[in-house]
Order: sequence, then C-alpha cells, then structure tokens
Amino acid sequence: MLKKLFNFELNFDRDIVVITVVSTLLIMIDSYHNFTGYKALDRVIIYMVVPMLIIIFAERRSPKEYGFQWGDWKAGLAITLLAIILIAPVLYFVAKGDPAMEKYYSRQLSSVTPIFTFIDLIGWEFIFRGWILFGYQRKFGDHALWLHAVPFALGHLGKPEFETLSTIFGGFLFGLVAWRTKSFIYPFLIHWFVATFTILVAGGAFG
Repeated sequence: MLKKLFNFELNFDRDIVVITVVSTLLIMIDSYHNFTGYKALDRVIIYMVVPMLIIIFAERRSPKEYGFQWGDWKAGLAITLLAIILIAPVLYFVAKGDPAMEKYYSRQLSSVTPIFTFIDLIGWEFIFRGWILFGYQRKFGDHALWLHAVPFALGHLGKPEFETLSTIFGGFLFGLVAWRTKSFIYPFLIHWFVATFTILVAGGAFG
C-alpha cells in the first residue's frame, strides 16, 4: 500500500534546495534573534557572511557568479542615478501622505542614519539580489526575477501596508537592475537611497 502510494521519484537541484531552505531560515532567525546587540550588524552576518561561506565552501563557486562584483558599472551608475531622480518625488508624496508610514518611521528618525541603513541593507540586498536571484537564474531563467521577489516581499511584513504591498513589484525591479548589470551593488544603492529618504521624509526631518 505504502509502496504504491509513494511510488514516485524526486530529482532535486542541490543548490536550489540549499538556497531556498537556508535563506528562509535566515529570514526567520533574523526575526527572532539579536546576536550582537546591533540589528544592522546582525544582518550583515546573517544575510552576507553566511551565504558567502556557503557559496565559497559548500557550493565551491565564485561570489562573482552571484553578483558580488562591479559588473556593468557604467549602466549601473546611470540606472541608479535615473532611479533616484524618478523615485524621490514619488517617495516624498507617498511618505508624507500615509499616516501609517509617518507613525512607523517617526520612531526611527532619531536613531537611524544613512550609515545605519547602509550597513542594514547591504546584506539584505546581497541575499536577495545576489545569492537567491542568480542562484535561481541557473535553474529557472527569467522566472527567477519574480521568484526571488516573493521572500523579499514577505520579509516586509510588519511594515506599513502600502510599503509592503509594493515590495513584490519593487523586488522585481531591483532584481531587473541586478540582472542587467550582473551585480547586486546597484539595486543596493537604490534601495539604500529609498530606505534613508523614506525614513527622513516620513519621520518628519523635512518639516
């Protein structure tokens, strides 16, 4: 009976299993624990150091294969600058016009600085726009752009609703930048600006 019921074969890609399981566990661990006393530093360890160790010692691949490089820096800088110019006015009016965002970020304004958001986001961007995106690309091709955006969006649960709902699309667009430039650096720079500017505007730094 059991033999008939379970008479099928499973053929898993080891790297896909490792990336999926470990990245999910790391997001959960980040939610429940604070190891160093500094959340931003924790996220560098959880989202950059741990995946990097797996890439180098378990997968035996070069970090460059996961976007840890400058890539097409000319296109990257041009896209980053254009994105900032286009996003800034939209962010300003959204952050100013959403009471939930004002309430959420006003509590962070006194303690959050551009240096903090830099440290906080660099690992976060690497795990999504580096390890997951380029790891999935080898197996799923273009579909990796949407697939990697799902855990990215779910990682925003608990933030203001409008912001969270937008992240499935934002994740896709960040991924597109990484895809085009072959680097996680440029979506990181854009995300760094978005996060810092949003906190400053919603927190009331501009009046």
